[in-house]
Amino acid sequence: MKTYNDIYLNARNTLRRHGVEAYALEARILVACAAEKGLAELLKDLKLYAAPQVENRVDDYIARRLQGEPVAYITGVWEFYGLPVRVSGDVLIPRPDTEALVDAVKELLVGRKMDARVLDLCCGSGCITCAVGHELPATKLVAVDLSASALEVCRENVGLNRLNSRVICIQADATSSPPLGIGTFDVIVSNPPYIPSAEIASLDRSVRDYEPIWALDGGPDGLRFYKAIIKYWKSLLRSDGALIFEVGEGQADDVCEMLMAAGFDSCAVRRDARGVERVVIGRM
Repeated sequence: MKTYNDIYLNARNTLRRHGVEAYALEARILVACAAEKGLAELLKDLKLYAAPQVENRVDDYIARRLQGEPVAYITGVWEFYGLPVRVSGDVLIPRPDTEALVDAVKELLVGRKMDARVLDLCCGSGCITCAVGHELPATKLVAVDLSASALEVCRENVGLNRLNSRVICIQADATSSPPLGIGTFDVIVSNPPYIPSAEIASLDRSVRDYEPIWALDGGPDGLRFYKAIIKYWKSLLRSDGALIFEVGEGQADDVCEMLMAAGFDSCAVRRDARGVERVVIGRM
């Protein structure tokens, strides 16, 4: 029998040999998942012997990873804004860059409108909804996505993070008129598809081959969803409301121009942790 440390070292070395950049971290995550332990518990138990099925699961996980499958889809769970988020091939994997979107919502609401009503358009896994709901416990939230399978994942995450009483999930198309009776909002936040169609084929295979293309493809110029959301959904904003977008690299100026042309009073840009202009905020 092997110890957890033996299994971890073997997994780490295999990933390293095959050029996986974050080989040590990914090996820890995969071994912890196979052992059904948290990372801290795995570290504590490294010297203990592991059951053979744990080693077999790790071997299977490593094989899948070397085929290009992202770790988040192998484990079925990822972390966003300090919260657990379940993921599947029906939703994008939450990225650290998107945490800047949650920061922007907090910047607008904390100390001003703590009981705001917030709409998350193109919600996917619901990671933004859950983070905003967790950080601002007086808010009421509506999560919208066109994909029924994505909404199922979103509902699961809302339940996982104990937000059922404050979140409603609705199936609707962000590129057309809102459903009747959805109401008005203090903030509309959206991380829509924004990669230009022609660039999809050049994405890393872990993204191109595993993540849902419909959640990435923003049309010929990458701006299709911004145009539609501004056109159809801005009317749901209350006075002094804000429309907050995540944008791709180099898109902030174009999106600001759209917002100002649509009658917004101001537009601000926020950078993510890497210094990229990632968030655009339009104020009414």
